[in-house]
Amino acid sequence: MEFGERLKELRTSLNVSQKELSEQTGLSLRTIQRIENNEVKPSLYSLKVIGEALKTDVSEFVNTSETKAYEFNLTLKITDMNQFLNDLKTLVKTHWKIIFIIVLVIYLFSFYTDIKSGIMDAWIGK
Repeated sequence: MEFGERLKELRTSLNVSQKELSEQTGLSLRTIQRIENNEVKPSLYSLKVIGEALKTDVSEFVNTSETKAYEFNLTLKITDMNQFLNDLKTLVKTHWKIIFIIVLVIYLFSFYTDIKSGIMDAWIGK
């Protein structure tokens, strides 16, 4: 039995309509319908708020194959982040001078009035 079917059975056994569940969780009615029809896999946030609304631990309804799908997506995201960090390191190594100049210009613009007054004070001899 899929997660959506289990969720629907639990919801109906507690005499909660889809609309009531939607209002209690803050999820749209269409999202609840799509989860129950197994059109989408619920996000971790959706699982949390549905569990709180129904006063149960819905993680026990998620079978191991669905859990592995979540783990795979998480692993994919970590791999993407590692690739991003490697690309960022390469960018900094190859273009550090340009990045330094950009940061310096931003710093100068941020503290323009302080720098200007300091130069004026030094010029006058204060």
